[in-house]
Amino acid sequence: MIEFGKVITAMVTPFDERGEVDYQAAKNLALRLVENGSDGLVISGTTGESPTLTTEEKLTLFRTVVEAVGGKATVIAGTGSYDTKHSVELTKEAERTGVDGILLVAPYYNKPPQEGLYRHFRTVAEATSLPVMIYNIPSRTGVNITPATMARLAEVKNIVALKESTGDMAQAAEMVRVLPKEFMVYSGDDVLTLPMLAVGAVGVVSVASHLVGRRLKEMIEHFCQGEIQKAAKIHHELLPLFRVLFINTNPIMVKAALNLLGVPVGKPRLPMVEPEQHELDKLKEVLRQVGLI
Repeated sequence: MIEFGKVITAMVTPFDERGEVDYQAAKNLALRLVENGSDGLVISGTTGESPTLTTEEKLTLFRTVVEAVGGKATVIAGTGSYDTKHSVELTKEAERTGVDGILLVAPYYNKPPQEGLYRHFRTVAEATSLPVMIYNIPSRTGVNITPATMARLAEVKNIVALKESTGDMAQAAEMVRVLPKEFMVYSGDDVLTLPMLAVGAVGVVSVASHLVGRRLKEMIEHFCQGEIQKAAKIHHELLPLFRVLFINTNPIMVKAALNLLGVPVGKPRLPMVEPEQHELDKLKEVLRQVGLI
């Protein structure tokens, strides 16, 4: 059975002072994350600012991270887009870099119907031998993948996981209900990780794990061992951090937090911008509250 892990970090893409990808910083960050609780890393996902990365930058990032942590953690390449042909081509090239899996976001902006979503994901998955995780985030893409469509997609042999980021717990529970027992459903929202574990999710694709990966892993382990109160205690302790990281569009706040903690990742690329001063002040307050500074 394929295992992606329980704590997968949606890794930010570090940029240098000129706004170019800092590959050495990416290597350092990947090693840091794996040493601090991450079982896997998603590279060039939404948190990695994938819409502003060129194809060559993405492929070089994939190679860089595989070189840094290959064999120590799963490396999952974000290769989805709103263009099926381009997604197929990028997925094939990503496989040649040595990554362990593929993340395919729902096509954004063009809002295909459910049949279009099914055919898109099936076409891309059939172009690779790697295991595929589907990423459902309607707030970003404008389209929701329904449980019925996911059940059809689960019949494609290498579509094995779902990152569910709808914020809809009823739908998350329905996803788990209709998908095969071995199919891996992940929370795509840190704040909903514990509730989603309760309805059958296996872990989280996390932003907060940049900062508290070990604590998140402890929370999940406590839950899996039936120590629900211990898991809930960690959830409540981290709740202010989960919330402050999303007071502005992701990854603005997590990049600011890493820079504050002495982990250089640079500014976001336009059209993303740095946080306002009042947002930075709130972030610092929460980082102190959870004991990070």
